Amino acid sequence: MAQVSNIRTSSTGQQVINAKAIAALKAKEAGLTKRPVAPRALAGLHGHNPKHNGLLAALPAADYERLLPHLEFVEMPFGMTICEAGESMQHVYFLTNSIVSLLYETADGASSETAVIGYEGVVGHDVFMGGGASLNRAFVKSAGYGFRIKASALQAEFARGGALQQLLLRFTQALFTQMAHTVACNRHHTIVQQLCRWLLLSLDRLQSNQISMTQDLIASMLGVRRESVTEAARKLQDEGLIHYSRGQITVVDREGLEDHICECYASIKKVYEGLLPNK
Repeated sequence: MAQVSNIRTSSTGQQVINAKAIAALKAKEAGLTKRPVAPRALAGLHGHNPKHNGLLAALPAADYERLLPHLEFVEMPFGMTICEAGESMQHVYFLTNSIVSLLYETADGASSETAVIGYEGVVGHDVFMGGGASLNRAFVKSAGYGFRIKASALQAEFARGGALQQLLLRFTQALFTQMAHTVACNRHHTIVQQLCRWLLLSLDRLQSNQISMTQDLIASMLGVRRESVTEAARKLQDEGLIHYSRGQITVVDREGLEDHICECYASIKKVYEGLLPNK
C-alpha cells in the first residue's frame, strides 16, 4: 500500500477570521436589523455563510440562531491535518467549499481513503457519537473554507435532541454507507472503476470540473501503486473522458466516467440523496 507522509502538514496554520462578521450575520438572521451585512464584514468571510453547509442550512431558525454564536469561520488550506488518528478532536467542522479526506493508516504507515466529506456534512462524527478518539486521520484534500465549533458546544447542542441531532445522525449513517462501499470497492473492483468513483465523489463536492491532485496522492488514497493510477488515468484520458496535466485533472465527459463505474458510486449517491437535505 502507498505511503502518505508527503501530505502530512501541521494544523497550526489554521486561522479564525473575522468574528464580527458572524455577529453581523446573527443579527440579520434574527431580524434585529434590516440593514445588509457590511461589505467589509463579508470580505472577512470571503463571501461564505454558514448556510453554505447543507446541514446548517437545513436547521430550523431557532436551532440555527442558537448555534450561530458558537461558529468560527476558518480557512482550510490544502494538506492541513485536522486530526490524527487516535486524537480527540477539540472542534467539529462544518465545511462550505473545502473537501476533507478520512484516511485509515496501518502501523507501518500504509494508508487508504475511507471517505470524503464536503459541503454536505461535518468532520468530527466521533465527537457527537461518543466514540472519543478519532479512528481516522482527517486532512484537507481540496482547499477552501468552513465553520468550526468547539466540541463541547456541539455535544451540548446534540444532547438537546431535536433537528440538529437528527441531521447529524442521518449524516453519520450516510458516511458509514460511503465507508462500507469504499472498502468493498477497493477490494473487489478494478483500478479504473475505483478512480472513476473517486473522481465523481470529488466532483459532487466541487463547483467546477477540475480537481487539483497528483497521481501520487491519488494512489495514496486508493491504497494502490502509483503506476496503477497512471495506467488507469491514461486509459481515461485516451478515451477523452479526462485531461490530466501537472497535478490538474479536468473531467471532460462526466457521463463517460459514469459508464465506467461499478455500482458503488450510484449506491452511495442514492443513500446520500435519501438521507440528507439538498443544498
